[in-house]
Amino acid sequence: MNKGARAGIGFYLAILLIAIIGIYMYYESMQNQVEEYTINQFQSDLKEGEVSRVVLKQNEEVPTGVVNVSFRKGSSRSFYVSDVNIITEQILADYPDVKVYISDVDRPGMLAQILPYIIIGGICIFLFMMITSQSAGGGGGNKVMGFGKSKAKMTNGEEINVDFTKVAGLQEEKEEVKEIVDFLKEPQRFVEAGARIPKGVILVGPPGTGKTLLAKAIAGEAKVPFFSISGSDFVEMFVGVGAARVRDLFEEAKKNAPCIIFIDEIDAVARRRGSGLGGGHDEREQTLNQMLVEMDGFGVNEGIIVIAATNRVDILDPAILRPGRFDRKIAVGKPDVKGREEILAVHTRDKSLAEDVDLHQIARTTAGFAGADLENLMNEAAIYAARDMRRFIKKEDIDRAFIKVGIGTEKKSRLVPEKERRITAYHETGHAILFHLLPDVGPVYTVSIIPTGMGAAGYTMPLPENDNVFMTKGKMLQDIKVSLGGRIAEELIFEDITTGASQDIKQATAYARAMVTKYGMSEKLGLINYESQEEDEVFLGRDLGHARPYGEAIAKVIDEEVKRIVDECYQDAKAIIMEHMDVLHRCSELLLEKERIDQTEFEALFVG
Repeated sequence: MNKGARAGIGFYLAILLIAIIGIYMYYESMQNQVEEYTINQFQSDLKEGEVSRVVLKQNEEVPTGVVNVSFRKGSSRSFYVSDVNIITEQILADYPDVKVYISDVDRPGMLAQILPYIIIGGICIFLFMMITSQSAGGGGGNKVMGFGKSKAKMTNGEEINVDFTKVAGLQEEKEEVKEIVDFLKEPQRFVEAGARIPKGVILVGPPGTGKTLLAKAIAGEAKVPFFSISGSDFVEMFVGVGAARVRDLFEEAKKNAPCIIFIDEIDAVARRRGSGLGGGHDEREQTLNQMLVEMDGFGVNEGIIVIAATNRVDILDPAILRPGRFDRKIAVGKPDVKGREEILAVHTRDKSLAEDVDLHQIARTTAGFAGADLENLMNEAAIYAARDMRRFIKKEDIDRAFIKVGIGTEKKSRLVPEKERRITAYHETGHAILFHLLPDVGPVYTVSIIPTGMGAAGYTMPLPENDNVFMTKGKMLQDIKVSLGGRIAEELIFEDITTGASQDIKQATAYARAMVTKYGMSEKLGLINYESQEEDEVFLGRDLGHARPYGEAIAKVIDEEVKRIVDECYQDAKAIIMEHMDVLHRCSELLLEKERIDQTEFEALFVG
């Protein structure tokens, strides 16, 4: 509920409380009026001749009553008595000049008795009606009467401070959506030419690649209202609520056309129908059906464009992806080296950089980083600079931030036994030698034996020359060899092995299995895809009938081929490391001395 609704409820509760207190104080004052005067004072006033008249108000049932005393000075007092007959007899006998009147005790009427309850009940009813009326008009945040209201947040075009200049690394994607901006600015030009602008655009890509930012930039460029909502905001526990919210959202959008409706994480509501155990009448499918109807009912000049974002387009219902609903699918992938450099330039506009900061080198180091990762990297670097009481960012800050973001915070204070430090030094050197000597996986950027927050005893960080569009068989074999380098170095030096290579072995096995089952790189099995379909079968209803796409004989061959590839890579990697045993020892000793070495220091070991 919004702040205005809370303030209104507080006001009405205050009124109710004041009314109750007022009624209570009124009855208390009525009770206290007859308790201020005592019978002793009355006897004294009679003797002194101060009393001129006495009115005895007696109950019909019992002799108790109230005595109203009027004085010669004009004032009056009252008090209770247990028996008015005694007072009457005393006055008549001893004070004949005092006028005595007898009447029944004053009784409040029926209306006076029930009036306080009527007032309190009326205030309660009025308060309830005001609360419910405010809830019904409170938009998506209410809980009482606004279940069917859309939770979308509307932002006027003038309030959006994001345009295409703030979207870096997505040049082709921006080109694809520029015509949408032109349509929102001048829809009549397209209508006159007989063109139909896409009714919906779905942005597909990994998390953090800028899908939401691109949608905001479209609205910012076109200066049109922007309705933003998450797919999960449509779904409630009550069937029909989501469909009502979809209708309300599109009704509001039509009132503000031309405009943009942005639905983030649309896979929460637009999953493939009939894929679970809930049948076709659950809340999510009702919501999807209503969305299909709304999107398919647009006219060419209504000026409403739906933009959705998801990283799971494979699980969306085919009906929502067909032309006429989401006509255009734009892939927003992770940026390449050039794109990362542009993104870094955007995120460092308001930051002061030292002379040793090279954005191109950072872009090369951060292969696989999305836009959100790069923004987080520079923010962490700025935090390190602020900790050191500096207003500019140095290369050292970015290196520390990169380690924290990618590997985990270094635990320099952790006490590691000398034997484990030696094992870690040789282990990481084994990886580093293979990174340096194999042509498609290096060069080495940093080698460290400082423990990290992710549980690693050390790390070896490569510096790729560029991003690979696809993987070659040779590159994958080299990756397997690099993964096995740490275990090989442990065996050669200590004649024993540790559990530190478990993740390396897992990665090597995954590469080998993918080569055999997915990429057709096995000579025995040929160009056949034996990959299991379990990754695609994300729904329980489909997974129940899943069967492995090959028999036991093929499964045995797959296991044999995976083992053969790993064993051959192991032998090749072992031969390379044994050939450079001098480098293995020198690098390990240097790591034990300095704990971390950079590319220049490592490459100098091969020259010496």
